[in-house]
Amino acid sequence: MSPPALPPAPDPVPSYADDSVKKARDEQKKRAQAMAGYASTIATSGTGLATPASTTAGKQLLGA
Repeated sequence: MSPPALPPAPDPVPSYADDSVKKARDEQKKRAQAMAGYASTIATSGTGLATPASTTAGKQLLGA
C-alpha cells in the first residue's frame, strides 16, 4: 500500500515588499486621507440637524 497523494502546494503569500501590496497600501492611504478631509466639512448628518434651530429670539443687533 502506498500513501495517498499530497494536495498541491498553496500559492505563496505576497510579502510587504511586493509591488501590488505597496500599490494597494498607497491607494488605501490616499482614500483615507481624502475621506478625512471630506468628513471634516460635513456639519450635519444625512437627516439634517439633530435639534431645530432657535429662531424665536427676536431681532438682535449684530456686532453688539
